[in-house]
Amino acid sequence: MNGSDSTSTVSGSSTPRRSDATRGAILAAARERFAADGYERATIRAIAKDAHIDPSMVMRYYRNKEGLFAAAVAIDLRLPDVSGADRRPDAGRILVEHFLDLWEDNEVLTALLRVGATNQAGAERMQGILREQLLPVAQQVCPDPEQVPARAALMASQLLGLALTRYVLRLPPAVGLAREEIVAWLAPTIQRYLTAPAP
Repeated sequence: MNGSDSTSTVSGSSTPRRSDATRGAILAAARERFAADGYERATIRAIAKDAHIDPSMVMRYYRNKEGLFAAAVAIDLRLPDVSGADRRPDAGRILVEHFLDLWEDNEVLTALLRVGATNQAGAERMQGILREQLLPVAQQVCPDPEQVPARAALMASQLLGLALTRYVLRLPPAVGLAREEIVAWLAPTIQRYLTAPAP
């Protein structure tokens, strides 16, 4: 067996590969650093220090900061299926509650939003996630297929606007809103963007 990058077995159970643990530590540190400092100010050296490893290890696994950022913000939004007849009327509420859960439990999204506002690579990553994951949700319930991109963009404007003011800028009135208040205010707007007749 070859030392640090092999899987060892003790008493019939496998211990995690050390390389996997190292990657996990690097990605966790990168997410926190990108969220706190943004893309431009975050450095490989600072991320390596946070992960308690040598900077050369970061370069070994991810080559450069752009590669590390791409890996750190690989996100599956795990969006719910709202296509069923019993779910379409509640699509707005379901999606707002889902995104609140994501924003409050996942620092990756905060990092991506912060970086996406100031860096082209971050903006492109955010665009890709919304195109690949949010657009199909709009397609499930939108009454006119040609309007899907516009409706998805409007939905994103509300969800990302809330995230920016509540989790990145931390504006006191936005932070002070209770979860049920956010749902009550935002869900009808998301529902209208998804299913209302075009103006």
